[in-house]
Amino acid sequence: MTLSIIVPVYNTAADNKLAFCLDSLVNQTVKDFEIIAVNDASTDNSLDVLKRYKEKYPDLFRIIDLKVNRHQGGARNEGIKKAAGEWIGFIDSDDWITPDFYEKLINRGIETGADVIGCGYTVVHTQTFEPGEIIVEENGKKTGEMTVEKRREFLKNSGSMVMKVYRASLIKDNHLDFPEHIFYEDNCAGPVWAMYYKHYEYIKEPMYYYYQHETSTVHTITPSRCNDRVTAAEMLLTEMKDRGFFETYRSEIENIFTVTFFVNTLFSYMRIKHGKKYSFVKYLRSRMLEEFPDFRSNENYGRFMDKEQISYVDLLMKSPFTFYVKYSLLWAYRDFRSNGRKRKNKQP
Repeated sequence: MTLSIIVPVYNTAADNKLAFCLDSLVNQTVKDFEIIAVNDASTDNSLDVLKRYKEKYPDLFRIIDLKVNRHQGGARNEGIKKAAGEWIGFIDSDDWITPDFYEKLINRGIETGADVIGCGYTVVHTQTFEPGEIIVEENGKKTGEMTVEKRREFLKNSGSMVMKVYRASLIKDNHLDFPEHIFYEDNCAGPVWAMYYKHYEYIKEPMYYYYQHETSTVHTITPSRCNDRVTAAEMLLTEMKDRGFFETYRSEIENIFTVTFFVNTLFSYMRIKHGKKYSFVKYLRSRMLEEFPDFRSNENYGRFMDKEQISYVDLLMKSPFTFYVKYSLLWAYRDFRSNGRKRKNKQP
């Protein structure tokens, strides 16, 4: 079999999200493929939707029905175990792809001998094949036969895992998988998997449609999800050490940990209105200093931060309590002003 497409599914039946995704999969132009839909203990009627597609396309669909929710990583892992294709692709169940997405990626892999091929994507806010904001992640520094320097580039930005197709042997021979029971599983898996690429190719065309809506993970920040970010970063650190990559790529791994464990988590957490705790902020600071005490001297430090965030991290290093109070007041004030503008705009 040429290709296995793995689709983790959790409560995406509403608003035609799941059906729109599946329609884009059944119409793929690549030959000889299977769709492995993994129902991750959905509580809506997502499983019913999958069964309808299975009935309509019996030769294409395989359904795995998990009784316990394992999050996207766990669902993907189950799909990998069952995959029969020479190539494996992943798609989120509320996104969609162009009809020739996999055909073009796999053909590029066959032509070049690549074991991983990625592409550009477009961010959209409605179910449409009209491109929105187009994102091209590849600047030419990562393509071709892998070297230490190219892997360093991947660690600066490994990119999304759903905008790629992988040779199944790459995954299975190197025992690659995803963290389970947490969000942000790609924060760990993406950099680790990139360490095993032998040849990477890229098509700039935006063939993947990344659907942003109110229930998207990126729009929902809670204390629990911040804890998941921390867990994913710690798992990445452990994997890199256990697999023997840490010393060679220490600077890049330090920067990933700084961004995913510390900076992104810290500033997301501080914007939560209810439920945040000063003790969590102190923990982020102490753990960061424990693992990478000189992280602010890293050559890539601040690459994804603005001047305000850099100054607030400096404040946190000096006085965690002052940081916590001052930043909380700052966002309370900004939230107050934002709500005031919204009320004003609603007035007739």
